[in-house]
Amino acid sequence: MAIIGLGFAKQNLHLFSLKKSQLLLLKLIAIILAALLFCEFLIYYVVIAQCNWPEVKATVHDGEKERLQPVLKAMFLADTHLLGEIRGHWLDKLRREWQMETAFQTALWLLQPEVVFILGDIFDEGKWSSSQAWADDVERFHRIFRHPRHVQLKVVAGNHDIGFHYHFVMVNSVALEGDGCRICSKAEAELTGISHKLNCSREQEQPDSLCVQGKQLPASAPILLQHFPLYRRSDAGCSGEDAAPPGERDLPFQERYDVLSREASQKLLWWLQPRLVLSGHTHSACEVLHGANTLEISVPSFSWRNRNNPSFIMGSVTATEYALSKCYLPLEHKVLATYTGAAVFLVTLILVHLELLPSPFHFGWNLLRKSKRK
Repeated sequence: MAIIGLGFAKQNLHLFSLKKSQLLLLKLIAIILAALLFCEFLIYYVVIAQCNWPEVKATVHDGEKERLQPVLKAMFLADTHLLGEIRGHWLDKLRREWQMETAFQTALWLLQPEVVFILGDIFDEGKWSSSQAWADDVERFHRIFRHPRHVQLKVVAGNHDIGFHYHFVMVNSVALEGDGCRICSKAEAELTGISHKLNCSREQEQPDSLCVQGKQLPASAPILLQHFPLYRRSDAGCSGEDAAPPGERDLPFQERYDVLSREASQKLLWWLQPRLVLSGHTHSACEVLHGANTLEISVPSFSWRNRNNPSFIMGSVTATEYALSKCYLPLEHKVLATYTGAAVFLVTLILVHLELLPSPFHFGWNLLRKSKRK
């Protein structure tokens, strides 16, 4: 009988050990799944849900009456730099594109914009891609930045998309190199025509004879969207948590490479007289005032490959007013810290299970018993 009882005891001990191991495995799986769920899905909702559309003055006086103006909700992002087959490692591509896709789709669902503008450098290798590689990159772009039919997506070409100089195309297919090339001459002629139409819209009360001939635009100063910033010497005057690092702000910019040339910038400001300019290219944030009242905002990169703290601009726009706010995406170092914390917790559980580390519960219980004895 004693032998039989000992056999049952050993069997029960084995079953207990097996259940304990299974319980540990379930705990490990639960922790891993919870970390993945939070870091790869929920964190985007938690962070982006804190962003709100800025309020804008939507009323205008029409004689003695006051009427509401429609408000357009627009998202502005820049420099996604989707990696290609030449410089892009498959793991880097997978990680960065997953981050951008999840962030963009979450922003669409939570914020419900009416139009999205991407200010150039959508791709990283567009200027030297083969036809097949380009087609593959475009297909990935459409997947990552898919959107409902009621949301418009507008894209401005950047230097990483189509290269510099003769193929550099900005808003409204305007090429500004100022060297008399065929496409540049045509673009300047088109700009002159746009400038004339805008001037006519500003003089609707007393239009000249030339303005009566064509269809007039609404009397509203335009918002200029482009990839390259207008000319500025450097980012020395920029500030904020997503501005260029202090060591880079004083580095001088090169015309036609880092920023537009002085001549091209002056022409754009003179011809279009925009009320706001939004640009990309530098991967960092900056606010610059051109002349007396033309504000330019450089939109930071939307890719975690370029920044630890990507963001995008939210704009509420009417025919005469606008208001902007910035929406930050999850910080990469916080995501990595969460994964590190989960890994430390997993290792601790395993060490406790192998009895290589005292259980925190037993340690706390012993401390409590000692304090009671005192």
